[in-house]
Amino acid sequence: MVSAVVLAGGRGKRMGYIQSKQYIDLNGAPILYYTLKQFIENDLIDKIILVVPEDEKDYCKREVLNKYGLKIDNLVSGGNERQESVYNALKELETSDIVLIHDGARPFVSQKIINDAIEYAKLYKATAPGIMPKDTIKIKDSNNFSIDTLVRSNLVAIQTPQAFDFNLIYECHKEIRQRGIAVTDDTSVVELLGHKVYIYEGDYKNIKITTPEDLILAEYFVKNIV
Repeated sequence: MVSAVVLAGGRGKRMGYIQSKQYIDLNGAPILYYTLKQFIENDLIDKIILVVPEDEKDYCKREVLNKYGLKIDNLVSGGNERQESVYNALKELETSDIVLIHDGARPFVSQKIINDAIEYAKLYKATAPGIMPKDTIKIKDSNNFSIDTLVRSNLVAIQTPQAFDFNLIYECHKEIRQRGIAVTDDTSVVELLGHKVYIYEGDYKNIKITTPEDLILAEYFVKNIV
């Protein structure tokens, strides 16, 4: 069984919106609509769990799921932090073979990226798409002076979906909860406990909508590639 967990807990502060960013209109439909649609239409996905803040569950059901006829398997309440939201979803899944964990604010994830995530997770137990940064990356000191330039070909900007053997990611999440370790993504969860993550080729169009500038690019993408 292959399951997908879609995390839709972003509050949209950096967007300058009062409403959560996953509900921002993008060419006539909320951002979350496009994200969920990609997983719903993928024949390899058997189960979809959507995670939203508790106080948004009714709104999400009414204005996204029911309004656009999106069929998912479960709507789960998120936590205060991302890792707590993921853990809540994993508990709901109970059993699965492979689980994909994806940002709800990445509406342009391709079917190829989803399919690759599943295949590489079967091979390596932990995987994520990534792209090489386009800009030169420097390290600065506390006085804002450049002290080093990193080799760009060795760097990768990680995207989602991140995909895992279900038992591996679930046990790792339980372990970091017990230790009180904070992480920002799920590859870090397994890496902290000694497991390697295979990085496969991502897509520059697989953007996470975080700022108003991202929304301008998203408007272009939705009219030209969706």
